[in-house]
Amino acid sequence: MDLLSMRWRHTLFAHWPVDPDLVEPRLPDRLSVATHDGRAWLGVVSFDMTDIRPRGSPVGLGFPEVNLRTYVEPADGGPRGVYFFTLDAADRLGVTMARLGYRLPYHYANISVEERDGTVDYESYRPATAETPEARFEATYRPTGEVRTLEPGSLDAFLVENYRFYTDDWPVVIGDIDHDPWPIQDVEAEIRANTMFEACGFDHPGGDPILHYAADLDVTAKPPAVLR
Repeated sequence: MDLLSMRWRHTLFAHWPVDPDLVEPRLPDRLSVATHDGRAWLGVVSFDMTDIRPRGSPVGLGFPEVNLRTYVEPADGGPRGVYFFTLDAADRLGVTMARLGYRLPYHYANISVEERDGTVDYESYRPATAETPEARFEATYRPTGEVRTLEPGSLDAFLVENYRFYTDDWPVVIGDIDHDPWPIQDVEAEIRANTMFEACGFDHPGGDPILHYAADLDVTAKPPAVLR
């Protein structure tokens, strides 16, 4: 049974390869870093969530989000999934609900998303608090190609096609989502500011990121469960 339905819009994936040994110590004991061709990946993913509705609700929320993530596998087997180091969102109620309901490390941020003639301008700023440092992400991006299908087993699919997340709440909490395959397009992007890594205790990886873009995607989310 689904708990929530929503639509994700203007999604930008920006991924950098890193040494697995940099990520593994940051994970809960029951999770191991997932790799592709021997490399772990850290990704900054920005998007706009609209029409977020609890099951049966006639009214929905909407807010943009940017997160820093990696990909993990349960140590005793199970599907690959997402592990979030932070999720910054522009809605205090949504942040509170996600922290309580899914045990996810959400934080409130000031975020604006503007789309004009196919170009998206995204700006996020999370002020520093007593518990968390400030974080900033600013990018302008525009899709440049047709929607394409990702080949199973490819790096593109590894970075994008993930349908479960894990948290470090004890015992480990999992959340499953469901949607059609990502409608991926090539994208041109200018990332003007990005301190998401430093805000989570990582050095910023060198080099240019691998980029993917998706326009609109309808998503459903199941209630959280416990990894046993």
